[in-house]
Amino acid sequence: MEKRHSEIRILKEIAELLNEGTEITGILSEVLTKLLHVTGLSIGWIFMIGPDGKHLLAAKENLPPALSHSDYEPMCKGDCWCLDRYNNGRLQKAINIIECKRIEDALAARREDTNGLTHHATIPLRAGSEKFGILNVGAPNKTHFEPEELALLESIAFQIGTALKRIKLTELEQETALTAERNRLARDLHDSVNQLLFSLSLTARGGAEMTKEIDTKETFTYIQDLAQEALSEMRALIWQLRPRGLENGIMSALVGYGQMLGLQVQSEVNGVVSLPGKVEEALWRIGQEALANCKKHSGQTNAAIQLSIEKHKVIMIISDCGSGFHYNEELGSIPSLGLQSMRSRTENLNGQFSLQSSPQNGTEIQIIIPI
Repeated sequence: MEKRHSEIRILKEIAELLNEGTEITGILSEVLTKLLHVTGLSIGWIFMIGPDGKHLLAAKENLPPALSHSDYEPMCKGDCWCLDRYNNGRLQKAINIIECKRIEDALAARREDTNGLTHHATIPLRAGSEKFGILNVGAPNKTHFEPEELALLESIAFQIGTALKRIKLTELEQETALTAERNRLARDLHDSVNQLLFSLSLTARGGAEMTKEIDTKETFTYIQDLAQEALSEMRALIWQLRPRGLENGIMSALVGYGQMLGLQVQSEVNGVVSLPGKVEEALWRIGQEALANCKKHSGQTNAAIQLSIEKHKVIMIISDCGSGFHYNEELGSIPSLGLQSMRSRTENLNGQFSLQSSPQNGTEIQIIIPI
């Protein structure tokens, strides 16, 4: 009875911690620390695993030097048996016990600083049929977990998976609310400020046609030019907030945006897939910036966009045959804030950003984002 009460207390403490969490990385670190403390274990780590099977070390606690050296390189690279079982569908419940291939690799490299860790239990993190990653726990010189221990770890892993699902659903709800607010703001700008600027442009044009005084005519003409410039800026802003055609796909929206800027955009799409909201948003913002740069700096009115959907990744290439600029990718110095923003948006989604340009040879930007 006392042991049962202890398990209930552990589950309660973990549940309370998970219910308070709103950010995935932070909550995983906190719950792993709590888990090890209440179970008496000492070493643990969590792998988040994407649809492409690639893993991310999302949380870790007391990893031995053999696994934590070089900024946790042994844990961030390569495959292991628990990942293989997860990716091929064989890891459905807590496993007792997996000999750690990463430890074996460390010993093969003649590293003795494993702190007695030779084995670990592996438990999948899931909510229903949706999988998120793996929880691994162990202790020095521990080579066996009792069935009761595995059952408790499996219950905790299910709690973690449910919390991850809740956080992802909350993030999706926030994205939906943000999109709705952008649409509302775009409508308000179009119905009010946009119409006022259009009226101001017509009024200034009428004033210029009615007056015969040169100075007054020039003033009205100047006001009309300012109103037209502001109107163009407002239309671009409305496009950024709510792109017409995005409901028909990212390529349709980018081609339309390029036409609004006065560019002829050649497009090519390979593969069809419904992109995640964050990925589509990133590609849209990156494409906007790239096309705007083409309009401002290339000296050309033509641009090309290629969008390819391959297994677990989307590739977008935007290029022009304009004036280009000096750039050495090996030095890694991005020459403008706009380009830095593109790279930042790409890397925030674990993607790869590539830029190629040289004088009189145009510019090409390649974006690869996992999906």
